[in-house]
Formats: sequence, structure tokens, C-alpha cells
Amino acid sequence: MFLKKKMNRFTEDCLDIRSSISEATLLEIKKKIDDADAVLVGIGAGMSTSAGLTYSGERFDKYFNDFKEKYGITDMYSGGFYPFETLEEYWGWWSRHIYYNRYDIKAGEPYLKLLSLIKDKNYFVITTNVDHQVQLAGFDKMRLFYTQGDYGLWQCSVPCHNKTYDNEIEVREMIAKQSEMKIPTDLIPKCPVCNAPMTMNLRADSTFVEDEGWNEAKGRYTEFLKKYSDKKIVFLELGVGGNTPVIIKYPFWRMTDKNTDSTYICINKGEAVCPDSIKERSICINYDISTVLEDLHKKHLPDKM
Repeated sequence: MFLKKKMNRFTEDCLDIRSSISEATLLEIKKKIDDADAVLVGIGAGMSTSAGLTYSGERFDKYFNDFKEKYGITDMYSGGFYPFETLEEYWGWWSRHIYYNRYDIKAGEPYLKLLSLIKDKNYFVITTNVDHQVQLAGFDKMRLFYTQGDYGLWQCSVPCHNKTYDNEIEVREMIAKQSEMKIPTDLIPKCPVCNAPMTMNLRADSTFVEDEGWNEAKGRYTEFLKKYSDKKIVFLELGVGGNTPVIIKYPFWRMTDKNTDSTYICINKGEAVCPDSIKERSICINYDISTVLEDLHKKHLPDKM
């Protein structure tokens, strides 16, 4: 009933949106986290955007201007679906896409500030991002569920078996040897089992491989939910938009609604919303994530609240 009533439409009177960050709001968030038995963090694309990992504009032009001029591609996301005529050019694109979003990059400041905020708590992170930023920032991998894949993994395109493969060595070689937007033919990755072309381990359709590591992470996430389902828990949602709300946003709303000792905190510039039924236990901030986490990082609670 909760989902049916509240998932399709939102109006101003059912939201608790704060477009400016007051001292009181920061202290309220900090106290909620400090007093919680556990913190479940849900991270979406807006978190990495706040860290500067944009897929369009100046950053796209810097790394993909030749693809833009030849094909009219205007951003990294849509370029990933372009029907390149050859595998040499397909991997010319994808080797750059992987390299500049996964290997030639450091952990973004919002991720580092988030870790400093929750590192001493019983926390778990579920993310739809595939850029490895959570791991780069130093979060415990055993407390992470990366639901949609990882730029650093390949799988068989068929797929003929349920396994993924690290690609760093191969991608770096593709970057070093590509010319005129193409990689050498002998670098095209092939499945070691059936010899079919390899592809990205990204959830785009039913061929996505959920390997042993993925299933183990899912199991740890399920156990975390069971352990803290009726405890004082904070559901901290960062940068989750409307593309895949069934993975993080809707479950967070539903669990908050069910557990009266829980708090829902949403920080997402332009998309900070919550249903009316959990409004009294929600803090929704329509503001840049990086700025809010930086302010929380510097905030110390007074001795008595």
C-alpha cells in the first residue's frame, strides 16, 4: 500500500526540502548518525557528479573530442551505446571510458568526507555506481554491494559462464597502443572459454553476469538488513535519481516507513524528495552533496544537545 500510494507523484506539501544548510540542520544530521545503531548508505550517480566525475561538457571534450567530431556523440553515457562498426573502434571507445573513469583517477572528496563521517559506525554501502570510487576512498569492501557492475570487470558477451575478469592490464595496453580511435586487432578481448567477444560487466540487459563476488556482497547486504531492521538506523541516500529507484530509493522509503526508530536522510541537488508518510522522520536537502559532506566533516557536536 505504501508503494502504491506514494511512488508516482510528489507535491510540495509532502516534501521536507531544505535548500539552504543551517547550523541546526547540520547538527541534526550529525547527531542522527552519531546516535544510530547503524548507517545504511545508498549512493547514486549524483555523488560522483558532485565529485567532478562528469560525463559531458569539458571533461568529455578533453578525452573524447575525436569521437564527438566523427560521430556527433556528446557525452560518455550515450557513447557507450553507440553501434560502432568494428570491435577495434568499440574498444577504442571503451578502453578510454574505463581508463578515465576507473584507473586514471583518484577518490573524489565527497567519498573521502563520507568515510570520515561514518567510518566508526556499523555501516554498509549499496551503490549503483560502477566507477570504483567507494573502494578508492578506502571503504571496507566487505561492507559494499555494487549492484550494477564495475568498469574494472569484463565478462563473456554470450555469456557462456558465470565469471568476471579484471581488465586493468589489458585496458592500459589498449590506451598505450590505440591509434585513430582504434585498438590493434590482436588486443580485442575474447572469452577464454568460448572465444566469443568479451563485454563490459555492466547491467544493461539479462546477460549481466552476477558472479561469485556479486552474490557474496548481496548476501552480506541482506544480513545487514536483517540485523538492523528494527534497530535505530539511518538510511543515508546520496545522489540517487529517478533512473533506477527500485534499487535504493524505494527500498529506503519502505524500510523507513516500517521502522519507526529509523531516519531517512536524502542529499541530492534537484532531487531531494520523500513521501509524506515518512516526512516527520526525514531530512531532505536539495543542495550539492560535496558541500554538505564537507560541512558535516567539519562539524562537531557540542557536549550536550
